[in-house]
Amino acid sequence: MARSVLVVDDEPNIVLSLEFLMRQAGYTVRVARDGEAALKSVEEDPPDLILLDVMMPKRDGFDVCQTVRANPAWKGMRIVLLTAKGRDIEREKGMALGADDYITKPFSTREVVQRVKQYLPPDG
Repeated sequence: MARSVLVVDDEPNIVLSLEFLMRQAGYTVRVARDGEAALKSVEEDPPDLILLDVMMPKRDGFDVCQTVRANPAWKGMRIVLLTAKGRDIEREKGMALGADDYITKPFSTREVVQRVKQYLPPDG
């Protein structure tokens, strides 16, 4: 069974691009457009990895990350934060809240695919 990735972003172009790249890499992909939808999706069917935008409506990515990490049932889930906020303080905050990785926008599509494969080998 294919590994699953939840793409969480409120920018349609980024969602389309990430969804396409993850499918091309062999992952099952779902999409959420805000933090509340992301958490609902995680509750319904926990993904193997979340590509999580930080700046979103309703609940931001930091809040979603912290909520996921607070649930012991989801401790194996990988979280990669995506954000236009590239300062070290934001990176440190994301990592402190339990993110596995942090990618700054604009990002290289190749880099995103490489990072996801690093955490989720497609045949694993």
